[in-house]
Parts: sequence; structure tokens; C-alpha cells
Amino acid sequence: MAAYLIARVHVTNPEAYEGYKKLAAEAIAKYDGRYLARGGRMVTLEGDEETARVVIVAFPSLEQAKKFYDSPEYQEAKAAREGAATGHFVVVEGVAPE
Repeated sequence: MAAYLIARVHVTNPEAYEGYKKLAAEAIAKYDGRYLARGGRMVTLEGDEETARVVIVAFPSLEQAKKFYDSPEYQEAKAAREGAATGHFVVVEGVAPE
């Protein structure tokens, strides 16, 4: 069953964040992930105004998403993100087809 990584990221150093984005994209591809949304235009419909960069990545399964997150490749990306951004990351399973 597909799983979706949802990240809310507060970028504090845009130049340094570019390095993270490159490394993260490479790791996502290696672990069969694909971007569904990556910091595009958004509108808050309810609640407090969303000010974070929102990223959504689809993976074939929750296990594959965790493999990606724990991978050496993504750990390198996380290290590159230090001092450039903070974030909140969660993975949720999708709905099984009926």
C-alpha cells in the first residue's frame, strides 16, 4: 500500500538549503519515491496561515519510506540541512483500493 511522506519545512538559509534539496532528491529517487508536491503555491483554507514549505513524496509502502528516511543517502542530506532549515516530517499510509 502506498505511503506519503509529508514535510513542513522552515527554511532559514535558502542558499545552503539548495544542497539539501539535491541530496534529498537523489535519495528519494533511489528509494522509489516521487514528488507529488514540492514547495509549490498553496492557500490555507482553514486554521492558522501555513507559512512552511510543504513537500509531499509518494513511496510504494510505509516500509520503503522508512528505508529511505533511515538510509545513509538521506542521512547525508539531513546533515546538509543542518543550519539551513528545520522541519516536521510524517509518513502516512494511503487508503487501500476497494
